[in-house]
Amino acid sequence: MSQPLTTFTEEEEIFRSTVRDFAEQRIAPRVEQMEREAQQPRDLLDEMFALGLMGIEIPEQYGGAGGTFFMSILAIEELARIDPAAAIPVDVQNTLVVNQFLRWGTDDQKERFLPRLAKDTIGSYALSEAGSGSDAFSLKTAAVPDGDNFRLSGQKLWISNAHEAGLFVVFATVDPAAGHKGITAFVVDREMKGLSVGKKEDKLGVRASSTCEVILDDVVVPKQNVLGKVGQGYKLAIETLNEGRIGIGAQMLGLATGALEGAVAYAKEREAFGQKIGEFQAVQHLLAECATDVATVRLHCYNAARRREAGLSYAREGAMTKLVASRVAESVASRCIDVYGGIGVTKECLAEKFLRDAKVAQIYEGTTFMQLNTIAKLVLAEGS
Repeated sequence: MSQPLTTFTEEEEIFRSTVRDFAEQRIAPRVEQMEREAQQPRDLLDEMFALGLMGIEIPEQYGGAGGTFFMSILAIEELARIDPAAAIPVDVQNTLVVNQFLRWGTDDQKERFLPRLAKDTIGSYALSEAGSGSDAFSLKTAAVPDGDNFRLSGQKLWISNAHEAGLFVVFATVDPAAGHKGITAFVVDREMKGLSVGKKEDKLGVRASSTCEVILDDVVVPKQNVLGKVGQGYKLAIETLNEGRIGIGAQMLGLATGALEGAVAYAKEREAFGQKIGEFQAVQHLLAECATDVATVRLHCYNAARRREAGLSYAREGAMTKLVASRVAESVASRCIDVYGGIGVTKECLAEKFLRDAKVAQIYEGTTFMQLNTIAKLVLAEGS
């Protein structure tokens, strides 16, 4: 297996510290409110835009921060360390939506859309449907050619950022008989007639992050809003999700780190039987195992991100990152509740929230089973 590349540049260290300060000072005081209201306040999202977190890789000529993919991963990790739900808009915006434009957008599309995404417009990635989750490319949303336009009709489900989004990357098929070769990616503006955002799901975890249905009722989309080429949507989605899985890994790395830090602090303060509970070997071993697991995830995550930046293959590393990170996040969050004891299962304790937040990572952007399929396929093709 390739060696992890984890050295930080000075710029990355400064950036990471800036995001950490923002998360601790601006997000932490509002976590309980956001969880209770199942909503992320617009003013907080605006602060993320102002800080450059919603356009990290967008070139400066389009109003972005001109940063790197690795910096996006660092930002996601640091935000998730305080609240995984707060990290999701930044993750989706950078690793899925902006990435689509940077890779496959025309000069005209970059000019029209990247400045909006850098300044104040949240993007959403609309792929999943009721009958196409893991089997994502059995989607039914149709795109019918009509002169210089396409007419899109269908329903998307479980779409992150949908409630706040101003732009949607929508996947639809121009030819159902062609299977995945008919799938095409379209840029759809929220203001286009016929697009509506439906109910917001009442979720187990990451409650402040919106997850909604998106309804397309004969939405007229100009052909110049096709991302890539007609019939190329399958390729766009697969390659983008390979990167998105590293982002999910960063979410879960941040979650596990935050859960562990809280448990360690509690173990140093809580007394039982005349001593700090952190002095008991059983607690020490539990924390040692959690710390080792978190370090393992960090190596996977950073290595996959560095490989992507270096132009090396990273599909297997991305899948491994998501697989390991999603499992470790749930396991670490659960074991940290053991450190807290009774208070750990109450709403007063963030460990309870971290455990609920962790579960979704084993589902979205490719389930655990799909990651295993991908890893097995690549191992059989390339060797260990």
